Amino acid sequence: MPDQPSSPSHDQLASKAQAWSALFSEPMSELVKRYTASVFFDQRLWRADIAASLAHAEMLAAQGIISQEDRAAIERGMATITREIEAGQFQWQLDLEDVHLNIEARLTQLAGDAGKRLHTGRSRNDQVATDVRLWLRGEIDLITGLLRELQLALVEVAERNVEVILPGFTHLQVAQPVSFAHHLLAYVEMFARDGQRMLDVRRRVNVLPLGSAALAGTTYPLDRERVATTLGMVDEQGQACVCQNSLDGVSDRDFAIEFSAAASLVMLHVSRLSEELVLWMNQSVGFIRIADRFTTGSSIMPQKKNPDVPELARGKTGRVVGHLMGLITLMKGQPLAYNKDNQEDKEPLFDTVDTLKDTLRIFAEMIGGQVNPATGAKEGGISVNAQAMRAAAMKGYATATDLADYLVKKGLPFRDAHETVAHAVKAAQAQGVDLSALPLATLQGFHAGIEADVFEVLSLEGSLRARQTLGGTAPVQVRRQIARHRERLAVH
Repeated sequence: MPDQPSSPSHDQLASKAQAWSALFSEPMSELVKRYTASVFFDQRLWRADIAASLAHAEMLAAQGIISQEDRAAIERGMATITREIEAGQFQWQLDLEDVHLNIEARLTQLAGDAGKRLHTGRSRNDQVATDVRLWLRGEIDLITGLLRELQLALVEVAERNVEVILPGFTHLQVAQPVSFAHHLLAYVEMFARDGQRMLDVRRRVNVLPLGSAALAGTTYPLDRERVATTLGMVDEQGQACVCQNSLDGVSDRDFAIEFSAAASLVMLHVSRLSEELVLWMNQSVGFIRIADRFTTGSSIMPQKKNPDVPELARGKTGRVVGHLMGLITLMKGQPLAYNKDNQEDKEPLFDTVDTLKDTLRIFAEMIGGQVNPATGAKEGGISVNAQAMRAAAMKGYATATDLADYLVKKGLPFRDAHETVAHAVKAAQAQGVDLSALPLATLQGFHAGIEADVFEVLSLEGSLRARQTLGGTAPVQVRRQIARHRERLAVH
């Protein structure tokens, strides 16, 4: 009886250069090898790759496609590979092209023929689609947590500044006075929607392509629902979520594009907040001070303190939006099913995730502050200059609308009240004073129904208190919103 061929070693597999080398008469060009390889950036998928492989092996054994002994050998081999990667001892090889072949080659070295049988009923096409989905699902969970931390940081600052009055702007012109807390809570609403979008995207990410094989499914009696359940790819009712069309399963990248769109919206909101932080920190405005640990100086101008973190976040927003456009362009001309183009989905997706996580972490700390280990006290990242905010609110006739509303309540049609107040503002401008500084007699010259109670209406505090509608800037309403957010963000 002839000797059975032994299992090839990791190095022997690598020397073959490709898993399909028997078909080819010459080795791959070194230039092509480097151009097409992805192992140096898709290594981060290794945990997802091993998890999916273990679930696949368990199902193959349960279906009688491989033996329980093979399954046990695969599990032992994967445990060894996990320890090697975690210890930084795994040898990633360019010749093996990607994370999948590197792990498979090492598994074959450790488990012999059992390692070769693992790929039964699957292709790298459905394998990589599964790995990316598993990896992205975990990243979405992290990002959702970071969004919660940023919202909490904003709520904490808002809670300390309910009574602080800020000029509200439209067209970047003073419009009406608002609570500074109310202004911050607008961003809480934005980031809350971002969190909802991430959870919505997660449902479509959490669907199993494995079992689609190369493009047409497989002849083996796979139990795809079992694999999905093992990997936690289930809906709210615990039902397995499996790609229903094999062609779509291997070629779909909608989930990556949709995530990138959601990430772009998060960064857009960060960028809007950044623009305001930069403006507020300007010496001519002086509404806030950002802690030194989040700013930089100038190499030539010793007096400078630059808001580099929010400025860079504005710039990184363009980077993330660019990745979204890149992914859309990547997919727009692809015929079914899988194409090598899809290798280009990973670097923009990975960078989007990394950029978003880093940005959310630093903003949560910059806004909310950090605990000083020496004192145990929390040191805020942003200091508020309430006096500067109030002074700015007094400059732009922010209570003009309140005077118009006052006249409406006296029976004047709003359009007439609007015109009357415009004349009053013009008179105040000519004297260089606020509306509240005009004598009662002067105000009565614009409308006889104006009485002494108008000065309460024209005060900044009176303006805030008057806006009692749900979602308004009245302090009592703002505190209700803070309580609502506290309850919503509480960890149960």
